[in-house]
Amino acid sequence: MPAPERTSLEQIVTAGRELLESEGPARLTMQAVAARVGVRAPSLYKRVRDREALLVLVAAATVDELGARLAGAEPTVAGLARTFRSFAHERPEAFRLIQTVAADAETLARVSAPVLGVAEALVGGEEALEAARLVTAWATGFVTMELAGAFRLDGDLERAFDFGLSRLTSALARPS
Repeated sequence: MPAPERTSLEQIVTAGRELLESEGPARLTMQAVAARVGVRAPSLYKRVRDREALLVLVAAATVDELGARLAGAEPTVAGLARTFRSFAHERPEAFRLIQTVAADAETLARVSAPVLGVAEALVGGEEALEAARLVTAWATGFVTMELAGAFRLDGDLERAFDFGLSRLTSALARPS
């Protein structure tokens, strides 16, 4: 008779995501995840090949969560960017992780769909991808610098973020 399953892949990924945020990426280890889900580390290897595979699973779950949030956001550049920024502030380590671990094409398509839809409404289908990349690059850059404490000059970051959104939206809007 096979041994009973003591944990699931979903529990392992959830534990990995929790550890990532509470302890940082260096402390996201197979041993730490095993302790969090209540099994010995060798048991984890039945479900996850190694730490690198664990990071990929954690990143994919993070991208899925971000995609769901973006899909539910107000369908405007501002709505998407604010949702993106809010997510990054709630899960800064996961946000950093998804900048370095590649997601599969299907996941990327899902998370990109809301941004592409808004971009297409602004610039048309022919330039939607370029516009979506512009919005994503601006939002990612702003949030990355914000999380790193790189905005060292005086000033209101909320005002700066709103200024950027306003200018970006205006620049992308097609003339009527």
